[in-house]
Parts: sequence; C-alpha cells; structure tokens
Amino acid sequence: MTDSIEFDLIIAGSGLAGLRAAIEAAKKNQKIKIGVIAKTQVMRSHSVSAEGGTAAVIQEDKGDTIESHIYDTVKGSDFLADQDTAEKLCHMMPNEIFQLEHWGMPWSRQENGKIDQRNFGGYSFPRATYAIDKVGFFEMQTLYDTCQKFDNIEFLNEWYITSIIHDGKQFCGITAIETSSGSFYTIKGKALIIATGGAGRIFSYSTYALSSTPDGLDMAYRAGMALKDMEFVQFHPTGILPSGILITEGARGEGGYLLNKDGDRFMKNYAAGKMELAPRDIVSRSIMTEINEGRGFKHETGEDCMKLDLRHLGDEKIKAKLGGIREISIKFSGIDPADEPIDIRPVCHYMMGGIHTNIDGAAELQGVWAAGEAACNSVHGANRLGANSTSECIVWGKITGSLAVDYIEKEHTSAQFPTHLVAAEETRIFDGIFRGRGDVNPYEVKQEVAEILNAKAYVYRNHNDLAEGLKKVRELKQKTWKHVDDSAKEYNTNFQNVMELDSMFRVAEIVLLGAINRKESRGAHSRTDFPTRDDANFLHHTLAYYDPSEPIMKKHPVTITKYKPVERKY
Repeated sequence: MTDSIEFDLIIAGSGLAGLRAAIEAAKKNQKIKIGVIAKTQVMRSHSVSAEGGTAAVIQEDKGDTIESHIYDTVKGSDFLADQDTAEKLCHMMPNEIFQLEHWGMPWSRQENGKIDQRNFGGYSFPRATYAIDKVGFFEMQTLYDTCQKFDNIEFLNEWYITSIIHDGKQFCGITAIETSSGSFYTIKGKALIIATGGAGRIFSYSTYALSSTPDGLDMAYRAGMALKDMEFVQFHPTGILPSGILITEGARGEGGYLLNKDGDRFMKNYAAGKMELAPRDIVSRSIMTEINEGRGFKHETGEDCMKLDLRHLGDEKIKAKLGGIREISIKFSGIDPADEPIDIRPVCHYMMGGIHTNIDGAAELQGVWAAGEAACNSVHGANRLGANSTSECIVWGKITGSLAVDYIEKEHTSAQFPTHLVAAEETRIFDGIFRGRGDVNPYEVKQEVAEILNAKAYVYRNHNDLAEGLKKVRELKQKTWKHVDDSAKEYNTNFQNVMELDSMFRVAEIVLLGAINRKESRGAHSRTDFPTRDDANFLHHTLAYYDPSEPIMKKHPVTITKYKPVERKY
C-alpha cells in the first residue's frame, strides 16, 4: 500500500509563480491546507536566476502608458499573443510591483528615492523594474519570507512528482517520490496549480538550471491536457561561452554594445531604431546572420561568437548596476567586463509554449491551473519581451491562487479516488524504469537529445534539419535507456534523472513536430525555407495532445481584440 497525504490545494513548483499562488490562496482562506511541492529546495528554484527586471508601467508621469505596454507585448509576440491576456498582464502588474515592495522587495532606486526602471528590448519606455541584476533572487526571497507568515502553507522540498491522478473529469491528486527516503506517495488534493517552470534543458546550450526539465509539462500532457505553441523557443542573444549562463539584457539596457569582428555595432543593419534593444528574436537572428556570413569571432572552444562590450560604461557603473554578471563573467570565462568584451552567442532561455490554459490560467482538466513558464496562456505569443516573464509568474500566480480557492470552496465535489491509476503509475516508474534493464547509458542519451535540439532546432531552422532531428530523437527513444544502475532508495538522483529523460523525449518530440508543421517564420520560430510570416495559414496556436504512438496536433484560434497584425519593424 502506498503512503498517502492530503492537502486542499497542491502547488507543484516553488518558483515565483508557485510562491505567489501560495500567498494569494493562504491570504484568501486561512483554513485550507496548502502543499507546495517541488523537486528542489525552495530557494533553488530556477526563478532565482532571473537577472534583468520585471516589466510594469509605473512611470506614467514620464509619459509611459499601460496601452503602450500592451501594444509592445503584442507586437513583440509577432501578433500571436492573445491580446486580452496581454491586457490583463499589463493592467495588473503595476500594483504587484508595489505589493512586492510592501512585502520587502529591495527595488533599485532613482536619486529622488522613487523605484527605478531600465530599458529592455522591444519596449517604448524603460519598464524593467530591477534590483541591481539579481531581480529573481530578491523576488524569491521576498515571496518566501512572506509565505512564512502563513501557518497553512506547508513546503515539501525535494519531492519528485511523477503523475497527475484524475477520474476523467476532475483532478483528484498526484503521485510523488520523497527524494530523501525514496518512498512513493499518493497525495490527494481538491485543486492543483502547476508552476514547474520551463523545459529548457532539452537544449544543451541553455541558461537553465539542470533541474529545468519538462516533468511538469509532461505530467499534464500524459493526463490529457494539451501542450500549446511548443515550437516557439526563445534564444536569448547573450549567453556566456562556454557554459551558456545568462548575461542579462540589462547589460544592453544600461548601454552595452554588440560588436562583430570588424568592431562594428552591427545591429544598425537590422534594427536601426532600437539597435541592441530590439526584441530578443531579432537580436539573436542578427547575431547568427553575422556569424553565418563570416563576421564572428572564434572562441577557444571552437564555437563562433560575438562580443558584448561594456567597457565604455566604466568600472563604477558596472559594479553598481551589473555586479552579478561581472562576477559571472570573471568566474565562468575569466574576463572582467570592465577590461575586455565578453564572448556571447544565442542560448536557449525560455519556452513561449507550455500547458494550454485560458486567460485565467485554467487548464483543460477541472480543478487544474497552470502559472508561470509552465503555462501557455498565450501572453507572449511567438516571442516574449524581456522582463515580461517574471511579471507573468507574479500575475498568474496571484490569479490562479485566488481561483483555486474559489473552486475548493464552491465547486469542488468529492469523487471516487481512482486507486487503479496509482497502481499503474507505480508499475510504470518502478517496473518500467527503476527495475528496467538496458545496455545504453541514459546520461549519454540525455546529452544526445539536448545536442540534437541544439543542432537541429536552433535560431534558424529548416525542414531537413527538423525532420532529421525528429528521426534521431525517435531512434534514441527506442534504445534501452530505461534503467537505473543505483539501487539505493535514499536520494537516488540516478532514478530521478532517468525519469526526467523520459519526460524530455515526449516534449522534445512536440517541439520538433510543431516546428516542422509551422511552415512560416514568426517570432522566435525562424525557417530559412519559409522566411516570411504567413497570417493566412498560420495565425493560430498549435496544440499537442498525448497519444502513445505520436502527438495529435490541432489548431487553436488567436484572440485579437484591437491590434490587427502588421509587419514588425524596429
């Protein structure tokens, strides 16, 4: 018999979205039991890595408007954002900046004491509210501290969730392994918020923590919920070589230059109006075009790269505004940006796609919501603007936390708990993986999958590469990698890694299939064989539903309220 625990509200994931949801739910009803369950310790959630800022309109006295933020977001999305969702983000966010401040967030200040904001790509005004260059870390600390005020929030740190249990109509619970003991649990619940973050580790050159694998997306997918717009992967223009660690867009927001080997600020040829502060998809393509045309530098690893030059900002400004990335640059590439330029190239940074939800974050299964990067409420469309992701986490954390409580109080009806699904899940992971046997090293397979996506589904894509990538991923999937060498129960990271690989296969397949089917270039999805945007045939979202043989792909309409698609120029 498996061990069993019970909560009213289960929150999967302890990053910004998960913590904001927990606070909102706990504030609304102090009697309900809330369990925040994550495979890391709370302050190891990947949200702590956010560097540059959180977007909101708070300088209306200087001419900024919420309408401008909405339009910048929609235009930045290459007109694939659901415009009602973009409106919701931009209207709700200013209050959240002040709410975080009341909870103790140490926002960076102007001389006059007001909260400061910096320039970010694709915006008409400085809108990235920042705390030096460690905004995610300070936001997480603020929210985690705030969670401590509520007795009804319980943290289950280092638990690995393996599946969602439902009766075909509504959510009933989850199954999970407690990492420290290796025990398998049924955790019953009335509502679930999935806030498990992005899936960026399906790429080998990536800004993501090693824990950012698609387990959360995959459990929703296996439970019958669609994954939406997974072909849209954001490549951040400035990943440091050789590790791929993020160099914040704030470095360009503070005035950094991108240079090619001729010493040219080449962005003048691609987005003269915005230069280095064009949206990320445009800057990443510009860098790759320069490299492909022979104007790149060779890094000592053999990779082609560009230079990010901050020297003209001066030592003092770099230390005051960009201290974190200075430290990263010195530690991970031996370069002090005050003395010499940093080697950079585009790096996998964000998934525009995720679990298909409506504007309120509700997924297709009753009693389930998704928030933050794990969700796709279509606020970012085909390309996210920098600083809108932490905003999205906070806004939909708040919305879903509140709606989940309403559901628990008013709509939830107790159903027969489907114990047979728990037994089937136990068989899948213990007999299928833990006690499985094979002669292929799962770690080598994991690396190969990530390298295939890096090679075949990078900044520029074409049918032959994508099809070859899909074929290779499917061939790897057939090999005998489903086995675990470590037989220990406690802290069996080997077991966890192989379960993560299992999820990576399904999600990698959807990314590649979606990219093959979208025969156009839009936002971050850029096809050399279909170089233009095709609104007549592709102004729609992509949905992928689970089927054991291969994903079932469907279309979903884009919500257009005010802004008709036009050509995107900067």
